[in-house]
Amino acid sequence: MTDDAGSVDLFPGFESLWLEGLGGRAFARAGGPAEAPPLLLLHGFPQTHAMWHRLAPDLARDHRVICLDLKGYGWSAAPAGGPGHEAYAKRELGREIVALMERIGHVHFALCGHDRGARVAYRLALDEPGRVARLALLDIVPTLVQWERIEAHPGMNPHWPFLAGPAPGPEDEILARGPDAYYEGLLRDWSRAKDLSAFAPGALALYRQSWNVPERIHAMCEDYRAGAGPDRAADAADLAAGRTLPMPVLVLSSDAYLERGKPETALATWRRTFAPQATGEVVVSGHFLAEENPSATLKALRAFLAG
Repeated sequence: MTDDAGSVDLFPGFESLWLEGLGGRAFARAGGPAEAPPLLLLHGFPQTHAMWHRLAPDLARDHRVICLDLKGYGWSAAPAGGPGHEAYAKRELGREIVALMERIGHVHFALCGHDRGARVAYRLALDEPGRVARLALLDIVPTLVQWERIEAHPGMNPHWPFLAGPAPGPEDEILARGPDAYYEGLLRDWSRAKDLSAFAPGALALYRQSWNVPERIHAMCEDYRAGAGPDRAADAADLAAGRTLPMPVLVLSSDAYLERGKPETALATWRRTFAPQATGEVVVSGHFLAEENPSATLKALRAFLAG
């Protein structure tokens, strides 16, 4: 199989899985020994499962690696959101992912997420701690904290309030600007080199294929609307209740994006909120650790997963 017309397969030796789930049809690539410990990788915005192509083949040497397209992204279903944006709430996505993992025979698994995928990952781990053996979070702070920072510093991360705005305002503006121009601008702005040099042509082709579909543009906005509503509320309730993540947690953050100019490190933020025993490293990278600095990211992940 090729991942786009004329390209070399980004995941050689991996299977393509089409799974019927609670949130609609989902797509994943899976590789590694069937009997090996399962590891689920969840991508970020505005990308797809393809963002893991520089890490997944190595991780599959001793794990059964599943790279899933989140609902609304890549080749997974992109249903319309509702008034409360619950269809894209991270609690709902986590519930759907648990069911998908059960469908392919995994009830207990290691979990690694980047960006939006990391938000799904920590919510799943808070709601279903018995499912998650180890949790790695790449380049985020909790959603509640992120919104508090944005409100304290207007103009910070302007895509958050923009994409969370009422429909169809953001959707129409992205279509008017041109999806490639908008989303590629974000990739450039958030990368260390301020260009697209870190992204493999085959991966970029898959990102473009996904974000040029109007239903997926809507789904990505719903993702952010859920972040401003039910996701933030879930964080606030759990923080007030003192709920924390009981499994080992690794926090990897980028020196040139997440850590730049912040009064508190990402690791310190997680330790004072949901992961008091977390360990972490700062990676020399822009926001896209798995593509900009795969060697350092892989080294940290392998050490963490090995225990």
